[in-house]
Amino acid sequence: MRFGMNFGMVAPQGSGMTWQSAVQDLLEIAPEMESLGYDSLTLTEHHFQRDGHNSSPLVTLGAVAAVTERMTIGTDILLAPLYNPVKLAEDVAVLDNISNGRVVLGIAPGYVPEEFAGLMVPYGERVGRFLETVDILQSAWTQDEFAYDGKHFQIPLTHLMPKPVQDPHPPIWWGVSGPRLLRLAGERGLIFTASPRHSIEELEEHLAIYRRAAESVGYVPPAFPVMKGLFVAETREAAEEVAGPAVTHLFRELYGKNSASGARRLTNDQGELVEDMSTVDFETFKDRYLIGTPDDVAQKITELRDRIGMTELIAWSQLPGVGGEQVRSSMRLFAREVIPAFAD
Repeated sequence: MRFGMNFGMVAPQGSGMTWQSAVQDLLEIAPEMESLGYDSLTLTEHHFQRDGHNSSPLVTLGAVAAVTERMTIGTDILLAPLYNPVKLAEDVAVLDNISNGRVVLGIAPGYVPEEFAGLMVPYGERVGRFLETVDILQSAWTQDEFAYDGKHFQIPLTHLMPKPVQDPHPPIWWGVSGPRLLRLAGERGLIFTASPRHSIEELEEHLAIYRRAAESVGYVPPAFPVMKGLFVAETREAAEEVAGPAVTHLFRELYGKNSASGARRLTNDQGELVEDMSTVDFETFKDRYLIGTPDDVAQKITELRDRIGMTELIAWSQLPGVGGEQVRSSMRLFAREVIPAFAD
């Protein structure tokens, strides 16, 4: 079992956190993560959100690469349709060289309409652009010269330089949940990574589709990373006091808002569709989080491992408004009390 942390850079108004303080926390915490035995550090991407998020994860990862030596670093998730795919291939290859071959690229089609409008990318083209981007990335990284003639992108004969350090290229994770894209992930031999917004029952459904498709082409997925909102404290009450408002903010202001608008479905722990973001609270989504004592969290990790075959837990511990010493305290306690229980 591998363990990583995700940093979201979400700084709600009135929380006392700023985007600058969030990114400085990241750069100070990353070296200690390595010393504590964590395996990976990933970043998310969102644009034009009033509470922050990270609009430039690859730039940020360049700074992370400079203060770390061993951990995998990457995106979970980068919104691929918002990028020029050739420039994305270049930037990821450069980052892989800077980090000595430690990059993983988690990508998704995206679902927030205002992100596409603000970056002048047609929302209705996002899936097509996403699929073509994957083709272009793999060709650019593995061929001496490549060309591409697609619906959305036409690229003349081109030579990408530098190539990534990793052979054949950095791992590509797909952050998808629709049946068509889950099937394509399996058929293309790419790793499926799970969003924190899904229940374990939903993930079982997603995995059944993905694994059938992978099996049909003889592909055996080498990993199954799962992201979960996580916070550990000595008592359940202390953990919920810090993290409860944070995960409620995340699920209400991002996932719940977009479900209520019809952009992307979100169901609560009772299986009810969220049509009013104000109905989202800590209790109605409690099964999605890993928040509590080390024993509480270890039990949930065991369930995720045994029921769905999770091989890497991505702990979203820099939750909205949670920073500094609160993140460090949870990180240290988790490393001391939880990670050793899952040592191979």
